[in-house]
Amino acid sequence: MKNSLVGQDVLIHCYKHDGKPHRTWSRCKILEETDRHFIGINNNTLVTESDGRSWVTKEPAICYFPKDRWYNVICMIRSDGIYYYCNIASPILYDGEALKYIDYDLDLKVWPGYRYKVLDEGEYAAHRIKYQYSDELDEIFHEQLNRLIVMTMNASGPFRAGFAQEWYNKYQQMMKNRGTKNDKLKK
Repeated sequence: MKNSLVGQDVLIHCYKHDGKPHRTWSRCKILEETDRHFIGINNNTLVTESDGRSWVTKEPAICYFPKDRWYNVICMIRSDGIYYYCNIASPILYDGEALKYIDYDLDLKVWPGYRYKVLDEGEYAAHRIKYQYSDELDEIFHEQLNRLIVMTMNASGPFRAGFAQEWYNKYQQMMKNRGTKNDKLKK
């Protein structure tokens, strides 16, 4: 892909519907970029909330950001399995500064074994009124949430067995190769 971001660390900026910042990630290493998505990894990444609080991610997480879907999926790699956190959100875009999206409150949490739970429905209802989400957007959000649930139940897309581990292995190989190249430059 022309001007690919693969191998680069990029910022992630998340906003609310009114354009105000919601959360930022200090870096996401891009592992793949296609016309349809970005796949990246966060590993020990500083996250800053809109109120100024900050924290560092505890485990590696593969980030699946579709450019043409209203969601994103974070695959957290833990010792007891892969946990997924799915955000109903605008399609991702890169504007030369950061990967950017709008968070629309509804979330889906998926545990190893594919048990899942829809989260933040109350927050969504309040924000639908506050931010005046249209009926069309509401329909899109619920359709995309249902799409995520079906993918979860079918273990497809980013929920496919091995998806997160395969990308984590590619990340480790990328970092190993980078170390080898740096070692050759030093000689």
